[in-house]
Amino acid sequence: MRLSMVGTGYVGLVTGVCLSNTGNHVTCLDVDARKIERLKAGECPIYEPGLTELMERNVAAGRLAFTTDPVEAHRDADMIFICVGTPSDERGHTDLKYVFSAADDVAAVIKSLGPGQKPKTVVVKSTVPVGTTLAVKARIREAVGPDIPFEVANNPEFLKEGAAIEDFNKPDRVVCGVEKESVGEQMKLLYDPFVRNGHPIFIMDILSSEMVKYAANNFLATKISFINEMANLCEAYGADINKVREGMCSDKRIGYAFLHPGLGYGGSCFPKDTLACIMMGDKAGIPAKLSQAVHEVNQRQRDRFFDKIMGHYDGRNGGLQNCKLAFWGIAFKPRTDDIREAPALTLIRKALGYGARISCFDPVANENARRELGPTVEIARDMYDAVQGAHGLVVCTDWDEFKSPDFDRVMKSMASPVIFDGRNLYRQSRMRDLGFTYYSVGRAPVRPG
Repeated sequence: MRLSMVGTGYVGLVTGVCLSNTGNHVTCLDVDARKIERLKAGECPIYEPGLTELMERNVAAGRLAFTTDPVEAHRDADMIFICVGTPSDERGHTDLKYVFSAADDVAAVIKSLGPGQKPKTVVVKSTVPVGTTLAVKARIREAVGPDIPFEVANNPEFLKEGAAIEDFNKPDRVVCGVEKESVGEQMKLLYDPFVRNGHPIFIMDILSSEMVKYAANNFLATKISFINEMANLCEAYGADINKVREGMCSDKRIGYAFLHPGLGYGGSCFPKDTLACIMMGDKAGIPAKLSQAVHEVNQRQRDRFFDKIMGHYDGRNGGLQNCKLAFWGIAFKPRTDDIREAPALTLIRKALGYGARISCFDPVANENARRELGPTVEIARDMYDAVQGAHGLVVCTDWDEFKSPDFDRVMKSMASPVIFDGRNLYRQSRMRDLGFTYYSVGRAPVRPG
């Protein structure tokens, strides 16, 4: 098939590259001319393991191209995927201007081709509030008139940053919302190469398809907030969340996935999608109280962890004023350079507000952090440079290189051997033996001796 992807962000680029790798001819469209030039030069604008190599292979094979021209992208396409951003405000209201702008471009192209053309299928892949795909259909129909044929579909993505290529190539499931059986068959034909593992392709109505993405992400966010709430209770009563988690998650009805105590969720999906469910509930007059609680617990988790930092330095003259804190990890999770809604940013900004000096290091997100935080923080060359002269180390992201560091080197480099571990990476007994004061999540503080 011939496909076009509107948007070369995370979803559009991964989708386009992976679909081209199964023999489809894909043109990726973006309004950002500089980004398109970088892509044409073989530069991948996002960090995702394996993506650059796959992109280069399919460009060389002639199956993958990049453009800023909607006519070039859509004219010969059988299917047009809208993969643009859908940002939301702090209340969860989704801004659909990029989706509707993409729809307008599609309408202009198919209108210019006239009524005798083969119907194109416009697929909304962006995460959008329920009803948006049908609104896109209505907008295009109004623009092109009654005689121009086209179809619409919804196809939510379920890609984990850091494992997106594997997720796309071996999905747990593919979800497609359609109005016509023929479009469902078209979607099956496109995705058949990716479900040879026996996992299902679900063909359903469009409204249900749009809701699946929100329901899935909201449930995973709920699990994260739940385990953090249990961790807080463990701290209050002297229990150990690691032991509680083992005892609880060994129940096959519960399992271990997304039940890791820490600093809470971040990134571009869970915060936005949880707020979207809250917004949809308010709009329908059905308050989403559980979703509201999930969001509130998540936001408080960062504040609670910062309270541990503040509490440690309460006895210090000036508190955090002129105290140097080192941060390991800025990205919201490992294997990505995405710092959107990252817990580290919240903690860094709070510490700066109390007069602390900040040095930080992330294996791949340093440049994004530099752009976001500017000259207010020091971006270290490596993890050990970050802790030089620090009065405390804050671990925010569970990158592999942080899991077994040279603690002797860390101890010698720091002005004060204090670790605030937001990911529970280290054994308490080892921290005590090494002489660190050690704070974690859902476990009692450890002091040397």
